[in-house]
This record gives sequence, C-alpha cells and structure tokens, in this order.
Amino acid sequence: MSALLDAFLLLLVLTVVAGLWRVVRGPTDADRLLAPQLFGTTGVAALLVAADRLEAPALRDVALLLALLAVVTSAAFAVRLWGGGAREEEGPP
Repeated sequence: MSALLDAFLLLLVLTVVAGLWRVVRGPTDADRLLAPQLFGTTGVAALLVAADRLEAPALRDVALLLALLAVVTSAAFAVRLWGGGAREEEGPP
C-alpha cells in the first residue's frame, strides 16, 4: 500500500510542476489565476496522502486549513484581476 501512496505523491508533485509551467507560460490571466487554486488543491491532496502514509492525523487539520486559504486566495486574485472593487466615476464629458 505504501508504494501506491508514494506513486500518488509523485503524481501530485508532477501536477504542481505542470501548474508552475502554466503560471509562467499561461496565455491568459485566467490561466495564471487558476494555477494557485491548483496548488492549493494539490497541496491538500498531498497532505491527506501524507497523513495516511505517515499515520499523522494532525496533517488532516493542516490540509483543511490549506483548503480554506486556497479559496480565500483565489477570491482575492479574482477581485484584483477583474476589478470587483469600487469603480471610479467618470466626470461629465
């Protein structure tokens, strides 16, 4: 079973590498926005696998916290990227 978990962790590391490539080469801002979300999701999966592999249940709590932070980070990036904040009013023409 540990060989299967090790293989899954390797797959997750390869997913992070692919995400880094998308951040660097991403043709659109949306690609660059979704890469940190991928990192958060992959990090959560890696922590859950590591918790099972190392028999450390505290890592599950860390994974939950990382999942919450990933959502907040994605929302902050989206607001900054697409200007969800207050807009300046234009003066009379």
